[in-house]
Amino acid sequence: MQNSLLPALALVLNALVWGVSWWPFRELQRHGLHPLWATAIIFVFSLLCLLLVRPGAWRGLLRHPMLWLLMAASGLTNVGFNWAVTMGDVVRVVLLFYLMPAWVVLLAWPLLGERPGAGSLLRLALALTGLVIVLKTPASPWPVPESLADWLALMGGFSFALTNILLRRLNQTPGESRILAMFGGGALMATGAAVSGMGLGLMAAPPAPSSAWIGVAILISLAFLAGNLALQYGASRLSASTTSLIMLSEVVFASASSVMLGAGELSARTLFGGGLILLAVLLAAGSSQTT
Repeated sequence: MQNSLLPALALVLNALVWGVSWWPFRELQRHGLHPLWATAIIFVFSLLCLLLVRPGAWRGLLRHPMLWLLMAASGLTNVGFNWAVTMGDVVRVVLLFYLMPAWVVLLAWPLLGERPGAGSLLRLALALTGLVIVLKTPASPWPVPESLADWLALMGGFSFALTNILLRRLNQTPGESRILAMFGGGALMATGAAVSGMGLGLMAAPPAPSSAWIGVAILISLAFLAGNLALQYGASRLSASTTSLIMLSEVVFASASSVMLGAGELSARTLFGGGLILLAVLLAAGSSQTT
């Protein structure tokens, strides 16, 4: 119990940061800073902080090539989620992001050697049924993602599941190298996507520095720095399924804050479909505790 308490609390901290991050990202967008540029600034800042403290952390990337996959997964997670919550209904985005049981079943076999049993397939069916219900709106004949925010949330959730599984598989690698991969991935993916988007005329360049947005950017950078450190600490010490359960608190933080501030809606369809997704996560966590 004592050995798992600190990793669990670390994951709750990370969930809190992610759960309420939609608000500062929307504030930054209101001041003209696109969420991709905001994500790039956050992770470049975090990367520089790490390299100042641990300048040799990059050597682990040479000794452990799978850290490059962690870099890509972590980067896509942040690009997908941070962009999605600024343009879509926050509750819907978070629920689509949290299809963790489905992605864990699909990824744990090739990466962790965990073959899916009957219980895993049941959780997969529950999560996918919940997905269909959330996506099926009265205006759409088929339950498919209806917006860019939906696609980004699904991509981010898949990448997040992959990130957690890789953290578990790579738990014997140097912690500083794992953190470098995560921060480096966020910086490279967000910067690359932002530059590409600007080149294609899809987004504007960052606004001129001003106190109106720099203060918010610094605060959210520090929060994400703490949250990502907490995630790699907790996820590398707990099973992927237990991590999924604890990270469910993000749904509570995001839903409560967004509904109170008018950025999310709790419709009956969303509640029912989301309930099935969350039930699948609870069953996954219960299974991990009995095996």
